[in-house]
Amino acid sequence: MKPEWKFAVAGGLFGAFVAVAIVFVAASAGLLPVNGNAIRDYLMAHPDIAVDMAEKAQSQQDADADATRQKAVDRLGEKVFFDPRFAFLTGPTNAKTRLVEFFDYNCPFCRESIPAMKKFYAQHKNDTRFAFIEFPIKGPQSTLAARAALAARNQPDKYIAFHFLLMSEDDLVDQNILEADAKKAGLDWARLQSDMKAPGIDAAIAKSHALADAAKIDGTPVFIVNGKIREGAVDDAMLAQMAKS
Repeated sequence: MKPEWKFAVAGGLFGAFVAVAIVFVAASAGLLPVNGNAIRDYLMAHPDIAVDMAEKAQSQQDADADATRQKAVDRLGEKVFFDPRFAFLTGPTNAKTRLVEFFDYNCPFCRESIPAMKKFYAQHKNDTRFAFIEFPIKGPQSTLAARAALAARNQPDKYIAFHFLLMSEDDLVDQNILEADAKKAGLDWARLQSDMKAPGIDAAIAKSHALADAAKIDGTPVFIVNGKIREGAVDDAMLAQMAKS
């Protein structure tokens, strides 16, 4: 998802604006007394008005953003997300179900989704086409983790295990965690370190960011299942419903 501070600042300002707007609109319609003390007293007695309106406006804003992203995905076409230059692809190429995920290893909402993703992958790895797209947006440590995951593709049978280990961490993924998880996944750590320096790694990250920009994606996680996009954490039920569409 988007950085928490953006939500806090934007939400506070937006809520204040909505509250003021409600007062003036209601007063103009004759629904509220017009003197300042009476308006203040009314709002103090009915604070739920501002909260309800703010929530409704936020819901509409989210719906508009979802519609904008879906239009962008429709325009780009689903095929562009299954590009091995930046996505790790696995599963049958002709699978009826297709799942794309944009993620950041230090994103709490991505980590929240990992139990559902691990279960879905285990159940559907033979009948679903997956595209795992590194989209580091939470700073240098996230970029480091993405570089390691991209380098792990040179040892392809170890990528999924490494991915799920990194995503299951509680702490910020750093060099020590990378090494520990790489070894747990059975990766050749020396080779991984060497492969992380390849110029193609930076190119892959740049391509994933460019694609995210084109798809109007600015947070993580984002899932695209059978061409339908959804931003935010998912659970078992959500993934199952998305796969049916």
